[in-house]
Amino acid sequence: MAGRSRAFDLVQQLQRAACRCPAHSHTYSQGVQHTGSGKTTDYAFEMAISNIRYGENVTQEVGMDLQNMGAKNVCVMTDKKLIQLPPVKAVLNSLVKNSVKFEMYDTVRVEPTDKSFKDAIEFARKRGFDAFVAVGGGSVIDTCKAANLYSSNLESDFLDYVNAPVGKGKAVNVPLKPLIAVPTTSGTGSETTGVAIFDFEELKTKTGIASRMIKPTLGILDPLHTLHMPERVAANSGFDVLCHALESYTALPFNLRSPCPSNPAIRPAYQGSNPISDMWAKHALRIVAKYFKRSVRNPEDREARFSMHLASAFAGIGFGNAGVHLCHGMSYPIAGLVKTYKAKDYNVDHPILPHGLSVILTSPAVFTFTASMCPERHLEAAEILGADIRTTKAKDAGLVLADTLRKLMFDLNVDDGLNAVGYSKADIPDLVKGTLPQERVTKLSPRPHTEEDLTALFETSMKIY
Repeated sequence: MAGRSRAFDLVQQLQRAACRCPAHSHTYSQGVQHTGSGKTTDYAFEMAISNIRYGENVTQEVGMDLQNMGAKNVCVMTDKKLIQLPPVKAVLNSLVKNSVKFEMYDTVRVEPTDKSFKDAIEFARKRGFDAFVAVGGGSVIDTCKAANLYSSNLESDFLDYVNAPVGKGKAVNVPLKPLIAVPTTSGTGSETTGVAIFDFEELKTKTGIASRMIKPTLGILDPLHTLHMPERVAANSGFDVLCHALESYTALPFNLRSPCPSNPAIRPAYQGSNPISDMWAKHALRIVAKYFKRSVRNPEDREARFSMHLASAFAGIGFGNAGVHLCHGMSYPIAGLVKTYKAKDYNVDHPILPHGLSVILTSPAVFTFTASMCPERHLEAAEILGADIRTTKAKDAGLVLADTLRKLMFDLNVDDGLNAVGYSKADIPDLVKGTLPQERVTKLSPRPHTEEDLTALFETSMKIY
């Protein structure tokens, strides 16, 4: 009886906590929708995450994990910069110590493209690996997911699994090999998700592959690896965490998302806001509020760096099941159409507008736009991030959250809008065109939008301060 009482109390807490705003007023109520013919919106959500292991020096266990899995031929993926740093050395030492046979692939491209994905896939297909280890940021982990997927189905064409409308968006129905992800940044949360993002060069925009089947078998969160992040990498990674949490918390509720899947196997990974993702998103926001600035300003602040590493995973659990919306959808062409901008602290030989930066640049405009649909959630997020909302009216929720974000961006030296990273108003039609194919995420915006709305959002984002 005590267990039933606790469960009843939890349900009551969720109902009391449910937002009463237009987009979320029925988010967690029972019986709003029913199964059966004629159903147009979903009625359920599910949580899918990788196993996570956290601890200082926990990387030393990777070799034992592979040995326990019976792995005989392992692919270790990383990039040219990381190959010289302690995180990769720790992984390789563990593999050698446990007599695990492996081969290195160290040419992962930072901000991968369809070509760089294909190069990694070809490498994996030729060697018959029975397990994978990804050591790096989201670029490395996402590349490794793709290599695992396509090397597990030798007959597949590259576009088969790429999200529609760019690709065919086929369901993944082949068994994949074990994949251990060892993140070295604190942003993407890729170690927890079934998503792999890349630049599709022909269209000059980002797209990806989304399936629960490609999520890592195990995420190794060793916070010591975060001590090697340069300042701007830490900042841009942290802004990705922030937007993951904000977007998943303000996303369209899961039971307002359409269409309703005819089979649970085709329920999308990004399902809309839900009570479990909400908890992870809010917890991530609280950590960001307390530790983000410290983690950027002082790389030796172990408490801050370690906390942001966990926040990345927490936000990953949240958005990996709820999804993101306009900030991310609009960020893909912003990063994909980059001209000459080269972000500081990224040691690459090509123009690069880091993902976290491309996401945060539109956030003040986006949340001003979406707030009318769920003002209570926007105000709650602003309050968690430090705003005083005691006298704020619901109609001002978007402005308050936008101002809170602008202050944080200014304090952490973010470029002053799209103009500052090389864009002008003349680029807006191409930016809008690049956003339109991102329906997988943009349709989760709590507020419906048109091409004209996107145009206005990009125009507003040209200058932030």
